[in-house]
Amino acid sequence: MKNRIIWLAMGLALSLTVQAQNRFFTKTGHIDFFSHTAVEDIKATNDQVTSFLDTSTGDMVFSVLSRSFQFPKPLMQEHFNENYMESEKFPKASFIGKISDLKSVDFTKPGKYQVKIAGKLTIHGVTKDVEAAGELSVDKDKIDGTSVFSVKPEDYDIKIPSVVKANFAESMKVTVQMNYQLYIPKK
Repeated sequence: MKNRIIWLAMGLALSLTVQAQNRFFTKTGHIDFFSHTAVEDIKATNDQVTSFLDTSTGDMVFSVLSRSFQFPKPLMQEHFNENYMESEKFPKASFIGKISDLKSVDFTKPGKYQVKIAGKLTIHGVTKDVEAAGELSVDKDKIDGTSVFSVKPEDYDIKIPSVVKANFAESMKVTVQMNYQLYIPKK
């Protein structure tokens, strides 16, 4: 009986260790968005993106505080938070999804892999299905991920007043860059 308990405990510990080796994490992910029109360029960056990646399932989760986006002009940042994103009411944006073609990635072999990502993107309290192409660069205990896609503010009920509508492109170019490290849970 005592030996069975020891073997069961060892098996559980090994299982948790293997499971932890499949999880990657970052608190310093990067997202920027860019809008170009003849009137002006609008660009914002955020280096405080939290994300998890589970390589055994392909599950991905992102979370970003709207107020963490930085603009070159303070007035742009103020308008973004107060007038467009309504950051008090909708403080964060998130993505919950997965790598659709997980079998195309060998996480045990260093290299670059083209992937498809699908899931639900929530911005301004509105959730939409999205799909995007991406690239994963796999190395020993880290994975770098990048993706570029477009988001239309109107799809997320973000109202742009007609007075400044010419300043905004119909869709924003969004660039995501994650530098994942192996997640080691604290005991």
